[in-house]
Amino acid sequence: MKNLVFAVLGLTWLSASSAEEVTLEGRDAFIYSQKTSCGTTEAGKTRYGIFEGRAYSRVPGEKDRHLFNLLGINVRQCSTHTDDVRGNGYRSVSREIMVYLDKDSGEMLDTWANPWTGQDNEILHVANDPVSMRAIRWEKDEDGNSTARATLRQYGDMVAASFEVPLFYPNPLGGDYQQYVGGTYHAMEIFNTFYETSKALDANVTDIGESRLAWSRVAQWLPMLEMGSKPGLMVFNATGFSTFDKSLIPAKLANILDAHYPLYWTPPPADDKRPNETSWTVFKKHIGEVDKDETSH
Repeated sequence: MKNLVFAVLGLTWLSASSAEEVTLEGRDAFIYSQKTSCGTTEAGKTRYGIFEGRAYSRVPGEKDRHLFNLLGINVRQCSTHTDDVRGNGYRSVSREIMVYLDKDSGEMLDTWANPWTGQDNEILHVANDPVSMRAIRWEKDEDGNSTARATLRQYGDMVAASFEVPLFYPNPLGGDYQQYVGGTYHAMEIFNTFYETSKALDANVTDIGESRLAWSRVAQWLPMLEMGSKPGLMVFNATGFSTFDKSLIPAKLANILDAHYPLYWTPPPADDKRPNETSWTVFKKHIGEVDKDETSH
């Protein structure tokens, strides 16, 4: 009987999880891209992407360790553009925080007891401003040809978009000879987002409403942990949702924004042209300020 139950459950899951691959092209693909990036085809609406999860270590020969928890928000808006040749376009601008929480108490960390070095590391929470699209995303190419295309999976009344972002570029904390001696930043970000089929696939629907998200990152040690060349990686895993409704931001996250990051309640200006920040560029600036303070004393 037990085996029969598991067999039935397995068949039910297989049936429910069978996906239909959907491919959009041209205007439909562009509108889908705009709605999933901005939540809407309208300009200037603030969208909040809230997420929470955990961070782990992976060291050769060791059991993975749960290091701390994560809580964050991305706050964005989009501008819209038109061009005689390239048609419609949009650009997203945002800023985001991700704070590290004690895995047991859930409180925001100031320091963290490093089990490998025995040191208490100062915690530098993520506060990246801006995190924006570098250029306008157009409906057509420079010759006026429609090149927009999107492939996604449909599960009945939900569609899922899944993509991976391999990262491999010179480390902002490294020197000029990384191609010879190593040290290049190497990571992967993995995004899975879920939308209502009727809102995502209908190009005449301008607002996608709420959506659900899953985010993972596999990356090198955070520089604030001062791990140097110790072998190992960090694995981040989080889930969340995106909404236009500010009242849905959890009270704990709202309190953190009020107390520490009031600027991050709103997105950057739509015409913001500043270069993007990352955890590594922010850390480099932080270390520079620390060194400056120590030198002046």
